[in-house]
Amino acid sequence: MVDWPQCRIRDLGAVFDGPHATPKTVEEGPLFLGIGSLVDGRIDLSTTRHVTEEDFAKWTKRVTPQPDDFVFSYETRIGEAALIPKDLRCCLGRRMGLIRLDKKRVDPRFFLYAYLSPQYQEFLRRQTVHGATVDRLLLTEMPEFLFPCPDIAEQTAIGTILGALDDKIELNRRMNETLEELARAIFKSWFVDFDPVHAKAEGRDTGLAPDLAALFPDRFGDNGLPEGWDTAPLLDLANWDNGAAYKNMHFSDESDALPVVKIAELKAGVTGQTKRTNTQLGDRYRIDNGELLFSWSGNPETSIDAFVWVGGSAWLNQHIFAVRENGCRSKAYLHTALRFLKPEFTRIAANKQTTGLGHVTKGDMQRLFLPEPLPELLTAFDQIVLLIFERFRVALEESRNLAALRDLLLPKLMSGEIRIRDAEKLAGEAGA
Repeated sequence: MVDWPQCRIRDLGAVFDGPHATPKTVEEGPLFLGIGSLVDGRIDLSTTRHVTEEDFAKWTKRVTPQPDDFVFSYETRIGEAALIPKDLRCCLGRRMGLIRLDKKRVDPRFFLYAYLSPQYQEFLRRQTVHGATVDRLLLTEMPEFLFPCPDIAEQTAIGTILGALDDKIELNRRMNETLEELARAIFKSWFVDFDPVHAKAEGRDTGLAPDLAALFPDRFGDNGLPEGWDTAPLLDLANWDNGAAYKNMHFSDESDALPVVKIAELKAGVTGQTKRTNTQLGDRYRIDNGELLFSWSGNPETSIDAFVWVGGSAWLNQHIFAVRENGCRSKAYLHTALRFLKPEFTRIAANKQTTGLGHVTKGDMQRLFLPEPLPELLTAFDQIVLLIFERFRVALEESRNLAALRDLLLPKLMSGEIRIRDAEKLAGEAGA
């Protein structure tokens, strides 16, 4: 790093250990943060569980997380960390530590980015103790770890620049959540609850434009579906190309080698840990930006899901389908349907779960039926969701570019290779 002064972490804040047990989780209540909640420098609440008020009191005896507290994993997922956001009532899980930073001495965002920098991650790797079952940082020694300590004004400037990029990424993430919710709501109303058909059958206003409302029948057939509609297996609505079984002999460090996309890359993108290959096992395994992917094997709650790939040219690994149009449905429809069906996929996979893993097969998709309306209605649906899907995809690509810029600037700022003023200009040009 730059020739900044070095401080002991104990001089920058107090280090706390989380509880060494896991409470019983419930449907509602304060949040329970496990190390799986630490994703790409932020708290991911998508799979977070809840605890009772009684257990919350027990699990916060040592420390109750507050905004801007620094939380980190000290076992198994060494190097993962995040800051506690505002208005998050939560307790720590096993293998998670917390540093309550002294804001007079250190800017929390600077501390986070410095900790996540390649330079400090390498330092953490050297401090890691490799045990028989797990790797760990010794929490008793962590207060003595050295940490870069430029003056507070420089810390704040660096934290602000990189934070602005992350803020834009977070804004895009929230916007995409809203876009997905809108698409799923339309899908559910039209093709699951049949709201327009019920409204017409009961003589009520559908709330739709007249030309759109006219595409829905005003009664139900003997099959329980809107009159004239049928069903079709999910499997028949697309081509499902499974990835290749890449092995160690296929991996390469050559400059022209492309990433091999596994479930980890679907969640976190291409990283330094991503395997690469220039072995071509077939054109159907090649993927590019905008490809719709479906992870059909893994943890039922966190891995079985649909993703839109924006990580550039790559090769697809096994256990992931490339979901490609076959003339029956658009990519936007397929993405909406797969995301809507996630709870059903989770149920199917959980019923086959072994050693924490489950799967959804083509046989399962052959038994999952979706309504088959008139082609004109599918066209009308596409006219709406294609616009939503395109905005969703553009936001994903923008976030990927912002993250790439953040990851480029981070080590350069820490090493002094780029000046703060130049970094501010680059971040501003990127829209942050």
